[in-house]
This record gives sequence, structure tokens and C-alpha cells, in this order.
Amino acid sequence: MDWLIEPFALGFQQRALVGGLVAALMCSVVGVWLVLRGMSFFGDAFVHGVIPGIAAAVVVGFSPYLGAAVAAAAMVGGMQLVYRTTTLKEDTSIGLLFVGMMALGVVIISRAESYTGSLTAILFGDALGVTWADIRVQAIIAVVVILFAVLLYRPLMALSFSRAKSESLGMHPKLTHALLLVLIATAVIGSFQAVGTMLVFGLLVGPPATAALVSRTVPVMFAVSTGIAAVSVVVGLGLSYHLGTAGSATMALVPIVLFFIVLTVRETLRRIRPLRRGAEVTA
Repeated sequence: MDWLIEPFALGFQQRALVGGLVAALMCSVVGVWLVLRGMSFFGDAFVHGVIPGIAAAVVVGFSPYLGAAVAAAAMVGGMQLVYRTTTLKEDTSIGLLFVGMMALGVVIISRAESYTGSLTAILFGDALGVTWADIRVQAIIAVVVILFAVLLYRPLMALSFSRAKSESLGMHPKLTHALLLVLIATAVIGSFQAVGTMLVFGLLVGPPATAALVSRTVPVMFAVSTGIAAVSVVVGLGLSYHLGTAGSATMALVPIVLFFIVLTVRETLRRIRPLRRGAEVTA
């Protein structure tokens, strides 16, 4: 029992746990729609897209949340500009801005005196450095994300099937898609402090992807995704304490490893069942 409790005995460890759980809740909820809509590549690009805003905030000295929000808006605006004014497909605009925004962020942060430390904190987070003030901001953002995720349940469900289905039901697919982008941006902005901009993607896609392997309905997928995300945070922080690894990276790695474990078990069972049925028929 001490092995389980020891990693969360001190105050900063408890703050890391709470901050990680709040981030996991936001990411797992928004991530379900990300996976259902097949937008994982976009989510990855979006995670990198906020880096210049956070980097500018570190160098100039203003709120990193504000910087991330401005960068996210610029990312979406740039994507729409390329998509609407050229014949290029949306994935091309995502790829261009994926590289461009991350490179711009590194260029900006290289102007900071503690270049290496600042860049590491932005990309990989500082789970053990999260304060109660950070958690309060996170909690407010989480409430907004979850509230809008609930309000947009029907439009997002219809859009996940098809744009035509959404239109036939009298909904507004373009507006719904835009609001989903806002939800993704908000979840990323609210989570980067706890797990870092790059590693937030692990919690954004890992738990929902794993939940999709074992869930038959969307509500069940939400429940399983949230549970997996919470377990990933607890197990990740526990392992990082005992193994001496980075807390944020370990938290992000756990759901990815869990995905492949569940996938392997599922495929193994799928291959065993026909063999059992054949044996029963023969007997």
C-alpha cells in the first residue's frame, strides 16, 4: 500500500495529481470527438500550433494562456486561408502550419536567457511545478469545455456520421466544426501547464482511441475514455516517482501503451474464438 501512496504524499505531488486529472478529463472528453471525426492529425498539429504563443508569453512576460489562445486563433485562420484560397487539401495546410508554428515557437523561445529550460517546460510540461493558481485556471477551463461538449453532443454526433446527415437534421455543420476546433484549442490551452504542449496529445488521443476498441456506443466511449485518462495520470505519476522518469512524459506514455495492450488482447481473443467454435463443432 505504501508503494501506491508514497508518490502522492507531498503537497507538490498532490498538485501534480490534481492538475493531471483535470487535464485528463478535458482531453479525454474532447478527444472522443477528435477520434470519431478522424481528426487526430489535426489535433497533433494544433498542439504544436500553440507553441509560438506560449513562447512569446515566456519571453515578453504575459499570460501563457493568452499567448496560446492567440496562437490557436492564428493557426485556425491560417488553415482556413490556405484551404479556401488554394486548391490544396486541408491536410496540406495542416502540415504547413504544423511545421511552421513549431519552428516559430522555437525561434521565439531561443531569445530567452534560459533557452533550454524554457523550451523543455513548454514542450514537455512541469507536472511537479503546477500551483494551485494554475489548477484553479485549469478547473475553470475544464468546466467550460465539458459544458460545451454536453451542449454540442447532438450536433457533434450528427457531424461524426456525415456532413449531409447533419444538414438533413437542420443543424449547421460548419458552425459545429468551428466550435469543435474551439473546444480542441481550449482543452490544449488548459492542459499544457500540467503535461506540456507536445505530450498533451497522448492524453488527447490515447484514451479515446483505446476506448473505441472496447466501446459499442458513444456514451460508453466517453465513460471508458475518461476512466482510462484518469488511470493514466495516477499510474503515470506513480511510475515516474518510483522509476525516476519525467512525470509528464510518463503520464502521456501510459495510455499509448495501454492502447496496444488492449489491441493485442482483443485481436488474440478474436483469433481464439473461431478455433474454440471449430473444436466444439468437431467434438
